[in-house]
Amino acid sequence: MILIIDDDLAVRASLGLLLKQAGYPTKGVATPEDALQVVRATPPALILMDMNYSLDTSGNDGLQLLGQVKAVAPQVPVILITGWGSITLAVEGIKAGAAEFVTKPWNNDSLLQTIRTILSLQERPAAAGAVLSRRDLDRQFNFRNIIGADAQLLHVLRNVGQVAATDASVLIEGESGTGKELIAEAIHHNSHRRDKPFVKVNLGGISASLFESEMFGHRRGAFTDAKTDRVGRFELANKGTIFLDEIGELDMGSQVKLLRVLQDRTYEVLGDSRARSLDIRVICATNRNLAEMVREGRFREDLYYRINLITVRLPALRERPDDIPLLVNHFVNNLRTTYNRPSLKVGTKALHWLHELPLAGNIRELKNLVERAVLVSGKDELGPEDFQAQFTKAPVKAAAPGELPPVGSMTLEEVEVQMIRKSMEFYAGNVSRVAKALGLSRGALYRRLEKYDIPFDAEK
Repeated sequence: MILIIDDDLAVRASLGLLLKQAGYPTKGVATPEDALQVVRATPPALILMDMNYSLDTSGNDGLQLLGQVKAVAPQVPVILITGWGSITLAVEGIKAGAAEFVTKPWNNDSLLQTIRTILSLQERPAAAGAVLSRRDLDRQFNFRNIIGADAQLLHVLRNVGQVAATDASVLIEGESGTGKELIAEAIHHNSHRRDKPFVKVNLGGISASLFESEMFGHRRGAFTDAKTDRVGRFELANKGTIFLDEIGELDMGSQVKLLRVLQDRTYEVLGDSRARSLDIRVICATNRNLAEMVREGRFREDLYYRINLITVRLPALRERPDDIPLLVNHFVNNLRTTYNRPSLKVGTKALHWLHELPLAGNIRELKNLVERAVLVSGKDELGPEDFQAQFTKAPVKAAAPGELPPVGSMTLEEVEVQMIRKSMEFYAGNVSRVAKALGLSRGALYRRLEKYDIPFDAEK
């Protein structure tokens, strides 16, 4: 049973009819007192709760009721219903234990999808003590592109398998090169949307001025350079999954536009005022600390809670070094085919040396190192010396650990400014080479150059 708590009879009737048509039994109540009586007597499967029950419309009574419900039945998920202007209040509710929030007027399809997702997550609780082997996971899920058997990785894959079947929004956190895109693909391939589009968007490469055109599309003549119609990324991903990589690079204005789409599941093409509906799953990824960015006012708190119903944190490769030999052999197997070298292999001593290697660039750096060693050595069996020669030449080794500033003497932003300035000097202002050396897209580097007022030549 789904409990609907709203002092507006029309809202209770509308929601009751919608849920009844979708096959959910419901009960509607008008006051917090009646709601608590129902929850105590027969805890519902889910609660839809309005935030206002008094004339002052502050929402404090809704937060108070949420706290009382959670005290009585902490296991029951609560979806808050609020106006767009009160999203800040809804975020407070999320912090207090609500599972999700929707805004009035709600989109029926989007609301039903949210309810299905929350109920599905309730039916798939993570078995905290369960230990599944890689073989067990591979029997249940399609993880063929993800290499490794480390306990931390297996824990991640188990969670991925559990949430994949739902439509829950997922935030993937992890350092650069840890395989966030592969995890996003795994979520999609193990979901009911697997036969629908999977659209990848690198938000770090989209400038603020082009965000709406890239994401929502435009009509010919919508602006000066709009010579033809353009299909936006959201439309391309409709019915499927959209993967928003580097979401921490998004400017504040674009964050507002993205939040509205994720909240309402509707958007408008530039030059066309007709609102279009979306049926989409959203997966985001970042190598930044979004929670810290929220505290610093650089990332919207409401967007943060919208995208991370489920958070997946990927371990760095140094946290699972026993997977390094598995990854190396996987890369070598692929290179045998790519370069038509069927006898190619890595010696035992080389695998031991690689196992102890500090790889700041994680899996991406290891993959590049293996391929460079294969191409340069020309040997069928690679030894430690082949990898050592290539590793010492890697750009990541340019700065020795002793050259780092003492902890507490500089902020991360100040370190970033210095590194960008040094790279611009080293590469004589060549933006493409600087971006590649720093592991950034050109768009992300341009924004940093402008932010830190570092001169650059846009033609380079």
